[in-house]
Amino acid sequence: MILERRAVAGRWGGERWELLGVVPDVGGEAREIVSGADSSQWLYPGYDVQLRRDEAEGYYLNASSDQPSVFVSLRQGEGEDRPAPFQCTLSYNEAARWMDSNERVERVPAWHELAAWMGQWVEDNYRPEPKKRRRPRSFEGKEGQFREKSGS
Repeated sequence: MILERRAVAGRWGGERWELLGVVPDVGGEAREIVSGADSSQWLYPGYDVQLRRDEAEGYYLNASSDQPSVFVSLRQGEGEDRPAPFQCTLSYNEAARWMDSNERVERVPAWHELAAWMGQWVEDNYRPEPKKRRRPRSFEGKEGQFREKSGS
């Protein structure tokens, strides 16, 4: 994973960190790969993506989207000067749960081989639940609700 720092111009100055991309693991420790006054990039190797059957629907939603993605949770520890990747997933549903719990989650495109691997796994392991047809409410009358009109 590559995080980029950019200086923010403005009254208070500062910097902004964002996920630039996810690449296949290159090994080693976290390290700065681009250094500059206004921006820098850090490489964070060593994150695994594992596909689990209980997240199959989330992988299906991702694999069937226009742009399959990797979702990365970023955290900044107390006293640390930059955020770092905490965990990553290919599941839309898992990423949504992280966001619901106020995690900072960023999304970047998955590289072609990763997207193809996920797509094949979904093809081999996921079967959507058949949709149950529900009768429209207008036809779900209570017993005795419809009566013949008399007279007239």
